[in-house]
Amino acid sequence: MALDIVGVAPLYQGPDINRMRLTAEPSQKPASLLKPLVPSKSKLTTIETKRIMSVLDETIHKVELVTLLSYMGANYETLEKMLGGDIIKAVREHEDLCHSLLGSVIYLQDKERRLQEEEEYEEEGWFRDRLFSLELQKSHLLPLMHQIKESTKDILRLLLNNPQAASLAQTHTLSRSVEAQNFIDCLMELRGFLFEKLLTSPVEARDRSQFIQDIDRRNKRNQEIINTLENELAAIMRNREAEVEKENFVIQELKNHLHQVLRLSENSLLRTKQEAEKQQKADFRASQARAAKIQQELLTLRSQYHNLVAENREAEQALRKKKYKVETEIENWIQKYDMEMGEKQVEYEELDIIHKEEKIQLEELKQKHNVLVEEFSQIRAEQEVNAKKRIEAEQEMLHMVRAATLIQALWKGYLVRSMLKSRKKKRSKSKGKVKKGKGKGKGKEKGKGKK
Repeated sequence: MALDIVGVAPLYQGPDINRMRLTAEPSQKPASLLKPLVPSKSKLTTIETKRIMSVLDETIHKVELVTLLSYMGANYETLEKMLGGDIIKAVREHEDLCHSLLGSVIYLQDKERRLQEEEEYEEEGWFRDRLFSLELQKSHLLPLMHQIKESTKDILRLLLNNPQAASLAQTHTLSRSVEAQNFIDCLMELRGFLFEKLLTSPVEARDRSQFIQDIDRRNKRNQEIINTLENELAAIMRNREAEVEKENFVIQELKNHLHQVLRLSENSLLRTKQEAEKQQKADFRASQARAAKIQQELLTLRSQYHNLVAENREAEQALRKKKYKVETEIENWIQKYDMEMGEKQVEYEELDIIHKEEKIQLEELKQKHNVLVEEFSQIRAEQEVNAKKRIEAEQEMLHMVRAATLIQALWKGYLVRSMLKSRKKKRSKSKGKVKKGKGKGKGKEKGKGKK
C-alpha cells in the first residue's frame, strides 16, 4: 500500500514531447527481407488513428509535466518569475501534501515493521488493537491521496493553459531519476508499437503472420539440420579421440627411442670432450711460442720509438724558439695598436662632445623654427580670412549698389509712367468737354478705340 501511495504523483522529469517522431523509423536491414514486416504507409490517414495517437501524445506530455513537479518544488524561488505566482503556489501546496503523505507512510511502515517483529504475540488482545489502529490509519490516507491527485490535476491544468511556462519548465531535464526516465522510455516505446500497429492494414497483418509462420517453419527445419550436424560432429569427435589415442601411443614410443638416443649421445659427447682437451693443450703450447716471438718484436719496436722521440725533441726545441719570437712580435704589435686606438678614442670622444653640443643647438634652432613657422601659418591664415572677408564685403557692396541702382531705375520708370498717365487723362478730359455736343454712338466708338 505504501508503494501505491507514493506512486500517486511521481515527481520526476521527462523528455520533450516535441522530439517525438510521427513517422515510422526505416529499418537498417535489406528491404527485400523485411518487406512483410515494414508497413507500406509512413503516415496516419484515418481520423480515428490520428485521435488515438493524439491522445497518447497528450498523455506523454502530461506525464513529462508531472515529472517536473519535484524540480519545481525544490527550486520554486528561482522559477517564480518564469512560471508565475499561481503555478508556484499550487506546486508548493502539492509539495506540502506529498511531504505529509510521505511522512505518514514512513510512520506507518515503521509501525508495521515493529508489529511484524512482534508476531509471536499475535494472539494477544493488544496486538490486535494495534493492527486494527494501523489499518484504520491506512484508511485515513485515502482522502490525502485524493487531494494529491486533485492538486496534480490542477497543476497540469495551469501548465497546459500557460504553454510558455510549460516550455520553460521542460528546459530543466537534468535532475530526472532513472525510474522516471525508464517509465517515459517505456511510454515512447509503446507509442512506437502503437504507431506501427495503426499503420499496418489487415492485409499486411495477415501477410506478417504468414511471414512469421514461414520463418518458424524455416527455424524448425534449420533446428533439425543443426541436430543432425551436431550428431555428425559428435561422431567425428569420437573418431578424432581414437586417432588422438593412437597418436599418443606413437608419441610414447618416440619418447622411448629418444631416451635411448640421449644415452648414446652422452657417450659420444664424452669422447668429443676428451679430444677437445687434447687439442686445447696443443694450442696452448703453440700460443706460448707465438707470445715469445711477439715479445721480441715488441722490444725492437720500443727501441725504435725511443730513437724517434729523441730526434723529434730537438725539432720541438727549435719550433718553440720560433714560436716565442713570433709571440713577442705579436705582443709588440698589440701594444702599438692599443696606443693608437687610445689616441683615436680620445679624439673620437672630443668630436662626440662637439657633435652633441651642435645637436643641442640644432634642436633649439628647430624649436625656434617650428615656433616661427607656426606663427607664420597663423598670420597667413588670418590674412587669408581677412582677404576673404574683404572680398565678401566688396561683393556684398557691389550687389547692394546694383540693387540700389535697379530700384532707383524702376522707381524713376514708375514715376515717369504715372506722370504720363496723368497727362493723358487731363488731355482726354479737355477733349471731352469740347466734343460734348456730338452723338452718343460716335463717343462710344471713340472710347472703344482709346481702349
